[in-house]
Amino acid sequence: MLRFLFRRSLGAIVILLLISAFTFFLFFAAPRDPALLACGRNCGPDALAIIHKNLGLDEPVPVQYWNFMSGILTGRDFAQGPCPAPCFGYSFATGDAVWNTIVDRFPITLSLTIGGAAVFLLVGLATGMVAAWKQGTLIDKIFSSASLVLSSMQIYFVGPIVLALLVYNTNLLGQPKYVPITEDPAGWFMGLLIPWCVLSIIFTAQYTRMARSAMIEQLQEEHVRTARAKGMSARTVFFRYAWRGSLIPIVTIFGIDLGTLFGGAMITEVTFALPGLGTLSMQSVLNTDLPTVMGVMLFAAAFIILFNILVDACYAFIDPRVRLS
Repeated sequence: MLRFLFRRSLGAIVILLLISAFTFFLFFAAPRDPALLACGRNCGPDALAIIHKNLGLDEPVPVQYWNFMSGILTGRDFAQGPCPAPCFGYSFATGDAVWNTIVDRFPITLSLTIGGAAVFLLVGLATGMVAAWKQGTLIDKIFSSASLVLSSMQIYFVGPIVLALLVYNTNLLGQPKYVPITEDPAGWFMGLLIPWCVLSIIFTAQYTRMARSAMIEQLQEEHVRTARAKGMSARTVFFRYAWRGSLIPIVTIFGIDLGTLFGGAMITEVTFALPGLGTLSMQSVLNTDLPTVMGVMLFAAAFIILFNILVDACYAFIDPRVRLS
């Protein structure tokens, strides 16, 4: 286990370095000068030069990259003041510390991600298992056909339609909004209910088909047929033996899908005007705000990689035959 975690940690560091380098150097390929954003409309050459110096943009690009990456570990000193580690610098657009902004916005994105995952795992796995249990029946055909239709839906298309039907025209639900769960758990749940459902639509369809296929395959395995031959009930065979084995490919795909889910949460934020990391990243790209772009990219990548490592480590608990070494 320790060797596995060590190898995955080294791989994660390499991936984060590659992502940071690609994003950083791609940023300077853009024709827009980020100092102009901070300088304003009536900006003279002298004022622009001072802003370049204050933002660190007067240094060569490789030096800027080194300063940025080292600042994450050791902190940096800026014209705005000292920036303690982990330091992603100060926003070119607002002047706020990027790390503090990410910490403030992250609970919204995390709530969307966890809630959306809970919805599509519960609904997708349940419908997939029922379809496998009732293989060949009308219920199986309905669930399979519905999953094909839902898999073609997109967040930016379904979101406005759901808002029009459930919020603006019928007033069945309130406008989506984020309320911290520590302040109002019921308001947190109701405010994110529509975004959760919209975010989970595509994943629910995929996991319905995946769970159905995995369960049908498990029902043909030797140990399942042996359990049947011993006279165990169909319910015991289904839930005690086949269900556990069918989770292995689902957990594998869930670890891979986390990046898509995290990206989907960001798109959902933009669709429903929720001030999370997705909205922050879009605004920072439009504003050519390099520190914020880098901070969001690295933070999101680190979160996804960490979760994938945890998913891999869970394999041994799901299937004892899996050996991480």
